[in-house]
Amino acid sequence: MSLLKLGFYNQRFHLLRFIPPQSSNVSPSTFWVQNLTNNNTTNHSSLSCTPRINPVIAKALRTEAAATAQPIKMVKAIRVHQLGGPQVLKWEDVELGEPKEGEIRIKNKAIGLNFIDIYFRKGVYKAATMPFTPGMEAVGEVTAVGPGLTGRKVGDIVAYAGNPMGSYAEEQILPADKLVPVPPSVDPITAASIMLKGMTAQFLVRRCFKVESGHTVLVHAAAGGVGSLLCQWANALGATVIGTVSTKEKAAQAKEDGCHHVIIYKEEDFVSRVNEITSGKGVEVVYDSVGKDTFEGSLACLKPRGYMVCFGQSSGTPDPVPLSALAPKSLFLTRPSMMQYTSTRDELLETAGEVFANVASGVLRVRVNHKYPLSEAAQAHADLENRRTTGSVVLIP
Repeated sequence: MSLLKLGFYNQRFHLLRFIPPQSSNVSPSTFWVQNLTNNNTTNHSSLSCTPRINPVIAKALRTEAAATAQPIKMVKAIRVHQLGGPQVLKWEDVELGEPKEGEIRIKNKAIGLNFIDIYFRKGVYKAATMPFTPGMEAVGEVTAVGPGLTGRKVGDIVAYAGNPMGSYAEEQILPADKLVPVPPSVDPITAASIMLKGMTAQFLVRRCFKVESGHTVLVHAAAGGVGSLLCQWANALGATVIGTVSTKEKAAQAKEDGCHHVIIYKEEDFVSRVNEITSGKGVEVVYDSVGKDTFEGSLACLKPRGYMVCFGQSSGTPDPVPLSALAPKSLFLTRPSMMQYTSTRDELLETAGEVFANVASGVLRVRVNHKYPLSEAAQAHADLENRRTTGSVVLIP
């Protein structure tokens, strides 16, 4: 039941509460008001829509409606109502309001598909709400800017990666400080395919473990979205790159992406092969996004004081490792997340800027090998999960 302040001078009532008629004998043109006076007494009276009273009440109602009404826009989005396989991804209508202070609304042009989306869909990572819209990466055009924001305008092309989740939508509202400008030299589809993966590759090779000339690195899933970029970037930094893949076709791509040695792990034991390639010395760092199936072997491939960087778990969560297992070679073990490496605005801009610069200069070659309509996100998830994709996968609204 709503309250309406009228504030009329020279009137007996100053606060009205509109009450639905209790009797069916009251005509639709008559309504009840509750007169709340200063002494808290309550009087009920029936006010008919007379020419003298009706314009006053009508104007007050129109004023309240204009002040409180929020525009509601419906857009299509993927929603998850229960955890499970790709079939739980539903194409639905959702409401979208106007951006508030510090927010921007964008119309998505391209959306990046990443394994983290599968983790949330399956419940490996817990979404904050249920149902939820998945997706951690998108590029779009600014369609509205919240009050007080400067430096952004309608028509700008911007990108984001990471939190908040919800990019599987035709349009979305995002915090302005999470968005970065996309340079004209990088098209939206390329930008959407490389924001999350590219910034992940950047912090892995530049900050988590700083790859330098003369290092030997092992990259699992070398033909995947992040793996492909890791191989290219590490090669450009002067490292010897060893990559593991599942098929001959993926081996050919890994070679093109800078792998000096490619191991088809279904045909040979990658631990033995790495030992052979390095003459028993091992590698400085392993970048492992596979998890359970490769974890123990990855530790065995490291040289003394080597770095085990486990940044994904496509095959499942690795078994627990006792701290004593690291002691024989004084190994380092880390489970990094891009969100912690881009937690400040300066870090975000620096990381994204280096990615876009390397794309523009040709250091990074982006492979957008698969495009799906956003409405077919379930099929895209199935293909990625079953390793039927190479390079980057993009959803188009």
